[in-house]
Amino acid sequence: MTSESVLDIFKEITRIPRESGHEEPMTQYLCDWARNHGLKYRKDDTGNVCIIREAAPGKEDVPSIALQAHQDMVCEKLAGVEHDFRRDPIRYEIEDGWMIAKQTTLGADDGIGVAACLALLESPRPSGRIECIFTISEETGMDGAFAMQPGFFDSKILINLDSEDEGQLFIGCSGGQHTDARFNIPTLELPESAKSLCLSIKGGLGGHSGDDINKHRANTVKLLAEFLASQQGRYRLVRFEGGGKHNTIARECTAVIVCQDESLCKEFEAYASKVKLEYSKDDPSLLFSCENAGELSSVLDSEAADRFIAALAACPHGVIKMSPDIEGLVQTSSNLAAVVREDGLFRVNTSQRSSVVSELDGISADVADVFRKAGASVECYGKYPGWNPNLDSHILKVCVESYKRLFNEDPLVLAIHAGLECGLFLEKFPDLDMISFGPTLRGVHTPGERLELASMDRFVSLLDDVVCNYR
Repeated sequence: MTSESVLDIFKEITRIPRESGHEEPMTQYLCDWARNHGLKYRKDDTGNVCIIREAAPGKEDVPSIALQAHQDMVCEKLAGVEHDFRRDPIRYEIEDGWMIAKQTTLGADDGIGVAACLALLESPRPSGRIECIFTISEETGMDGAFAMQPGFFDSKILINLDSEDEGQLFIGCSGGQHTDARFNIPTLELPESAKSLCLSIKGGLGGHSGDDINKHRANTVKLLAEFLASQQGRYRLVRFEGGGKHNTIARECTAVIVCQDESLCKEFEAYASKVKLEYSKDDPSLLFSCENAGELSSVLDSEAADRFIAALAACPHGVIKMSPDIEGLVQTSSNLAAVVREDGLFRVNTSQRSSVVSELDGISADVADVFRKAGASVECYGKYPGWNPNLDSHILKVCVESYKRLFNEDPLVLAIHAGLECGLFLEKFPDLDMISFGPTLRGVHTPGERLELASMDRFVSLLDDVVCNYR
């Protein structure tokens, strides 16, 4: 197996639609791939796939190893970009040592993990028995891992290939859940002689709501809500929408309002100057605009809309607590992800993460309380467990020794403030010994997602060495 063989397969995968919840083409590709290579495979009712390569002659006594990646990808694009993720291939470029999709997500999370599994399965190097597990809908709720039944795979060792920093071996992750609110805000007739304005904040870096939550990225939904909350009584709200997926930091947000004059634009400009200064180093491309919104026919009820905006402004977002035990590790966080209007209701999507169950429950309850007090209905769902580190792990020792032998340096051994399926696997298969590693990715879950090609050589060498020399 070489990094070139992995990249060749990944390039094939970029042409396959695999939005979370719509992975059927990817699932079919995997099943066809197994048949074409003469390998056994199984598919469950959910869409999870397991492809098996039996042990090479002389390797029958080597313990079986499971490799695991998820089929789906986060589908995000820049505003105004024409791209249908259920039909169009991902457009990528190779630039300055990176593979990058400039207008959409690339899907290296976790397409590169899928590609590495397939490249290893077809590699001529002998190994013990390998089971490659491909789950569905990891990005939206870990549906495949939740639905997986005992007996779907047999290995007692599992290597998760869904990490994003080469040179780091992950042995723990946070748990999490979603907390969503629905606001029913009545629509009223537009008052006479009102000026219509469209306020927007765009150009945020966004990012992964776990891995990037401590990097001082601007949340545009939070910022625009805070401005509007400070100006209550001076405008009537018509529309408010922003953000994207549950697991991304909001990059864009727009509000349409009506007011008696345009002096509020000057207030917005002053606010923009303050915010740009605050984020000048960490999120420097924020764009603020205040423009005429054109003709409108209705506004939202003032009292209900004010409660809605105040709740968004008050909703906890960002790092709640850092780990007291591991330097630099976020222990608990919350992400105000998106506001969308559907079926006449405003839906607010949030997610919470923590490596401490009581703190996860506590921050979720705090978020729910903010929205309930504002008159919203609230739903908490999709709770998944964390993965507690095991420093006595045998696969950890094997990977550390392999890394040091291959590269003459020590890898970092860490836990991550993001959800991996390992926690769910450990609940269902309590005897598993697990580790997670991958190549270096940046901008995950956002347009401009990129894969560092130089990191691929080390990632592939480590995976190949661990699996083929395991004993």
